[in-house]
Amino acid sequence: MKALKCEMCGSTNLIKEGGVFVCQSCGTKYSVEEAKKMMVEGTVDVKGTVKVDTSDELKNLYEIARRNKDNNNEENAMKYYDMILVKDPKSWEANFYVVYFKSMSCKIAQIQSAAIDVNNCLGSVLELVKDNVTDSDEQKKVINEIFIRTSTISRLLHNGAKNHYEGIDAEIRSNYTQEYIYNVAASKDIMYNLGDYLIQYFGDTYGSLAAESWKQGIDQHKVYVKHLAQKDVNVNQINEYAEKVKKYDSSYQKPTVDTSGCYVATAVYGSYDCPEVWTLRRFRDFTLDETWYGRLFIKTYYTVSPTFVKYFGNVKMFKSQGKKLLDRLVSKLNKRGYDNTPYKDKY
Repeated sequence: MKALKCEMCGSTNLIKEGGVFVCQSCGTKYSVEEAKKMMVEGTVDVKGTVKVDTSDELKNLYEIARRNKDNNNEENAMKYYDMILVKDPKSWEANFYVVYFKSMSCKIAQIQSAAIDVNNCLGSVLELVKDNVTDSDEQKKVINEIFIRTSTISRLLHNGAKNHYEGIDAEIRSNYTQEYIYNVAASKDIMYNLGDYLIQYFGDTYGSLAAESWKQGIDQHKVYVKHLAQKDVNVNQINEYAEKVKKYDSSYQKPTVDTSGCYVATAVYGSYDCPEVWTLRRFRDFTLDETWYGRLFIKTYYTVSPTFVKYFGNVKMFKSQGKKLLDRLVSKLNKRGYDNTPYKDKY
């Protein structure tokens, strides 16, 4: 006779309880007759069509998966949702939570790829909800659950990237700026895309949730704009989403975005936070800003430089020649006493 082995999880730890055999690992129940058949040795020749009813197995798996989900047991929740996905590939819940819990447990170096995975699953998950959850009350409950969980993972990934970046020693932080931008940008895209998909698949039905998604995306987006070379492109995107929000929330005010970065210097050195740009920002705040003609220069610079950087920021000659000129200026400023240590803008 074969050893009694659970067909769901492979465990051999089955105990008879109340007239049925219960798997102690996953909770699947087997009748005495089913247990006998499982222990028969050799090959059973079955003719005709056999329909296997897995409804009880799925019910047990959902129960265990949800229990682990509610207890924040990420590893086990993902394990059982994975098992559900094999038996029920059209389950929005399994499709969503397999990706969700995998992303929840990612490392700093995996934040961008984890955020991309969440982005990639949102469209198909919401389409499954639209096609398979037809009861309006149940659908609303599901959409709210997806929104809350998606908002959570987006914020978690964003804050993880931000806190890691700000925790790096200021002297070498600029070496990690691009990685930080990739991470927070991908995290922000989760909320922009969630709002877009809600409108795409459900029209205005969940417009208020779409607006809340876009608001969070905007809040996460505006945090890192100052680190970018092409600030105007990103400000335009923020303004576009702000207009989308206003369709569903007329009281929403277009946000103020901090673009006080040195456009040309940031484009040349690749970061708003690096020793050279810290020196130039000090020069701007404590020398140029002290005179009317200096302030006029600053105003003119911030008016002209965004367009200049837009068209020439990625030109190799601009970067190489611009760096030579700025290196000389920075060297002179350092000799005059302008520090190249970490600096927070005056305003």
